[in-house]
Amino acid sequence: MGKLIGIWLITVVAVAAAFTIVPGIGFIDSGFSLNAPGILGSSVLIPTLIFSAVLALVNTFFKPILQVISLPITIITLGIFALVINVLMLYLASWLSNTFFDTGFVIANFFSALVASIIISIVTAILGLITGVDSKKKKHPKKN
Repeated sequence: MGKLIGIWLITVVAVAAAFTIVPGIGFIDSGFSLNAPGILGSSVLIPTLIFSAVLALVNTFFKPILQVISLPITIITLGIFALVINVLMLYLASWLSNTFFDTGFVIANFFSALVASIIISIVTAILGLITGVDSKKKKHPKKN
């Protein structure tokens, strides 16, 4: 449970970075309002937290399945199709968060989603390495 919360918090930072850097993704008027500009302490804080949770869950549970299914295409395209999978995960998280939580998250076009997914992937990877939260290796005690 702690690892999932860590992944969620890392995803929050990555999503906030993508919102700040990439034009064409963000939130439109949603049911949330705290009446302050900016990301922290604003009307987009709650939707950002919700969207990041949905994205973290989508990446944790659905992305590995899609990666296995699309492995032949990914091999043929020398790994470029992995970017398409990341964009699809962003669109899926957007649809789920808008459908179930009315976050108002919008993606203007495919290019915005592509750049945002690259930024989210880079920030998530860097923060995962720094914090050790996203480590795939299982720690085993040393045998004598």
